Amino acid sequence: MSVILPVAQRGEDILKLKAAPVAEAEFNSEWLMQLASAMHATMLERNGVGIAAPQLYISKQVIIVASRPNPRYPDASEMQPVVMVNPQILEFSEVTCLGEEGCLSVPNQRAQVERAQVIRVLYHTLEGDVMETTFEGFPARIVQHEVDHLNGILFVDRLTA
Repeated sequence: MSVILPVAQRGEDILKLKAAPVAEAEFNSEWLMQLASAMHATMLERNGVGIAAPQLYISKQVIIVASRPNPRYPDASEMQPVVMVNPQILEFSEVTCLGEEGCLSVPNQRAQVERAQVIRVLYHTLEGDVMETTFEGFPARIVQHEVDHLNGILFVDRLTA
Protein backbone atom coordinates (compact mmCIF):
# COMPACT_ATOMS: atom_id res chain seq x y z
CA MET A 1 0.00 0.00 0.00
CA SER A 2 1.23 3.47 -0.80
CA VAL A 3 2.22 5.92 1.87
CA ILE A 4 0.05 8.98 2.56
CA LEU A 5 2.32 11.96 3.23
CA PRO A 6 1.63 15.11 5.27
CA VAL A 7 0.78 18.19 3.18
CA ALA A 8 2.67 21.45 3.78
CA GLN A 9 0.37 24.35 4.63
CA ARG A 10 0.36 27.98 3.52
CA GLY A 11 3.00 29.95 5.41
CA GLU A 12 5.53 27.09 5.51
CA ASP A 13 8.89 27.93 3.91
CA ILE A 14 9.00 24.85 1.64
CA LEU A 15 6.09 26.29 -0.35
CA LYS A 16 8.07 29.47 -1.13
CA LEU A 17 11.16 27.75 -2.54
CA LYS A 18 11.99 27.14 -6.18
CA ALA A 19 12.15 23.35 -6.44
CA ALA A 20 15.33 21.64 -7.66
CA PRO A 21 15.25 19.75 -10.95
CA VAL A 22 15.37 15.96 -10.80
CA ALA A 23 18.88 14.92 -11.86
CA GLU A 24 19.58 12.57 -14.77
CA ALA A 25 20.82 9.87 -12.36
CA GLU A 26 17.54 9.98 -10.42
CA PHE A 27 15.33 8.94 -13.36
CA ASN A 28 13.90 5.43 -13.07
CA SER A 29 15.23 5.21 -9.49
CA GLU A 30 13.40 3.43 -6.71
CA TRP A 31 13.04 6.65 -4.69
CA LEU A 32 11.51 8.57 -7.62
CA MET A 33 9.00 5.76 -8.22
CA GLN A 34 8.12 5.67 -4.51
CA LEU A 35 7.78 9.47 -4.45
CA ALA A 36 5.36 9.40 -7.41
CA SER A 37 3.37 6.60 -5.78
CA ALA A 38 3.14 8.44 -2.43
CA MET A 39 2.23 11.70 -4.21
CA HIS A 40 -0.57 9.94 -6.11
CA ALA A 41 -1.91 8.20 -2.98
CA THR A 42 -1.83 11.46 -0.98
CA MET A 43 -3.58 13.35 -3.78
CA LEU A 44 -6.36 10.73 -4.00
CA GLU A 45 -6.75 10.59 -0.22
CA ARG A 46 -7.26 14.39 -0.11
CA ASN A 47 -9.54 14.55 -3.19
CA GLY A 48 -6.97 16.54 -5.15
CA VAL A 49 -6.81 16.75 -8.94
CA GLY A 50 -3.09 17.51 -8.93
CA ILE A 51 -0.17 17.68 -6.52
CA ALA A 52 3.42 18.93 -6.50
CA ALA A 53 6.34 17.39 -4.58
CA PRO A 54 7.03 20.62 -2.60
CA GLN A 55 3.55 20.26 -1.06
CA LEU A 56 4.85 17.02 0.49
CA TYR A 57 8.04 18.62 1.84
CA ILE A 58 10.15 17.43 -1.11
CA SER A 59 11.65 20.33 -3.04
CA LYS A 60 11.94 18.56 -6.38
CA GLN A 61 10.31 19.31 -9.74
CA VAL A 62 7.72 16.54 -9.82
CA ILE A 63 3.98 17.08 -10.30
CA ILE A 64 0.96 14.89 -10.94
CA VAL A 65 -1.99 16.10 -13.00
CA ALA A 66 -5.08 13.93 -12.58
CA SER A 67 -8.33 15.64 -13.40
CA ARG A 68 -11.36 13.61 -12.35
CA PRO A 69 -14.70 14.32 -10.72
CA ASN A 70 -14.51 14.21 -6.92
CA PRO A 71 -16.18 15.94 -3.95
CA ARG A 72 -13.91 19.02 -4.32
CA TYR A 73 -14.28 19.24 -8.13
CA PRO A 74 -17.56 17.53 -9.09
CA ASP A 75 -17.48 18.87 -12.67
CA ALA A 76 -13.85 18.02 -13.44
CA SER A 77 -13.10 16.19 -16.68
CA GLU A 78 -11.75 12.64 -16.49
CA MET A 79 -8.16 11.94 -17.54
CA GLN A 80 -5.45 9.40 -16.81
CA PRO A 81 -3.02 10.72 -14.16
CA VAL A 82 0.16 12.14 -15.69
CA VAL A 83 3.38 12.34 -13.68
CA MET A 84 5.62 15.13 -14.97
CA VAL A 85 9.25 15.46 -13.97
CA ASN A 86 11.01 18.81 -14.58
CA PRO A 87 7.99 20.23 -16.44
CA GLN A 88 8.37 23.42 -18.48
CA ILE A 89 5.46 25.29 -19.99
CA LEU A 90 6.67 26.18 -23.49
CA GLU A 91 3.63 28.06 -24.67
CA PHE A 92 0.60 29.77 -23.13
CA SER A 93 -2.43 30.62 -25.28
CA GLU A 94 -3.37 34.28 -25.46
CA VAL A 95 -6.90 33.16 -24.63
CA THR A 96 -7.34 33.01 -20.87
CA CYS A 97 -10.21 31.94 -18.68
CA LEU A 98 -11.25 32.41 -15.08
CA GLY A 99 -11.84 29.29 -13.06
CA GLU A 100 -12.21 28.29 -9.45
CA GLU A 101 -9.11 26.92 -7.78
CA GLY A 102 -8.40 25.47 -4.40
CA CYS A 103 -5.24 23.91 -3.01
CA LEU A 104 -4.41 21.13 -0.58
CA SER A 105 -1.89 23.55 0.99
CA VAL A 106 -4.50 26.32 1.39
CA PRO A 107 -7.45 24.53 2.98
CA ASN A 108 -10.95 26.00 2.96
CA GLN A 109 -10.10 28.77 0.53
CA ARG A 110 -11.13 28.89 -3.12
CA ALA A 111 -10.94 31.71 -5.62
CA GLN A 112 -11.29 32.56 -9.29
CA VAL A 113 -7.87 32.57 -10.97
CA GLU A 114 -7.10 33.64 -14.53
CA ARG A 115 -5.05 31.10 -16.47
CA ALA A 116 -4.18 30.35 -20.09
CA GLN A 117 -6.86 28.20 -21.74
CA VAL A 118 -4.29 26.10 -23.69
CA ILE A 119 -0.67 25.32 -22.84
CA ARG A 120 2.12 23.25 -24.37
CA VAL A 121 4.29 21.42 -21.84
CA LEU A 122 7.67 19.72 -22.13
CA TYR A 123 8.41 17.21 -19.37
CA HIS A 124 10.15 13.93 -18.55
CA THR A 125 8.49 10.68 -17.53
CA LEU A 126 9.66 8.90 -14.38
CA GLU A 127 11.88 6.81 -16.68
CA GLY A 128 13.44 9.93 -18.19
CA ASP A 129 11.69 9.94 -21.57
CA VAL A 130 11.00 13.41 -22.96
CA MET A 131 7.35 14.19 -23.70
CA GLU A 132 5.57 17.18 -25.15
CA THR A 133 1.84 17.51 -24.61
CA THR A 134 -0.83 20.16 -25.14
CA PHE A 135 -3.42 20.59 -22.40
CA GLU A 136 -6.55 22.69 -22.50
CA GLY A 137 -9.33 23.68 -20.15
CA PHE A 138 -9.31 22.28 -16.62
CA PRO A 139 -6.26 20.00 -17.09
CA ALA A 140 -4.29 23.04 -18.40
CA ARG A 141 -5.33 24.93 -15.26
CA ILE A 142 -4.09 22.08 -13.05
CA VAL A 143 -0.69 22.00 -14.83
CA GLN A 144 -0.27 25.77 -14.40
CA HIS A 145 -1.28 25.55 -10.72
CA GLU A 146 1.17 22.69 -10.02
CA VAL A 147 4.04 24.28 -11.99
CA ASP A 148 3.48 27.41 -9.87
CA HIS A 149 4.19 25.24 -6.80
CA LEU A 150 7.58 24.33 -8.30
CA ASN A 151 8.33 28.06 -8.49
CA GLY A 152 7.22 28.84 -4.94
CA ILE A 153 3.89 30.39 -5.98
CA LEU A 154 0.52 29.59 -4.40
CA PHE A 155 -2.73 30.34 -6.23
CA VAL A 156 -3.58 32.95 -3.59
CA ASP A 157 -0.41 34.84 -4.63
CA ARG A 158 -2.04 35.30 -8.05
CA LEU A 159 -5.17 37.00 -6.72
CA THR A 160 -5.34 40.67 -7.45
CA ALA A 161 -6.84 42.88 -4.81
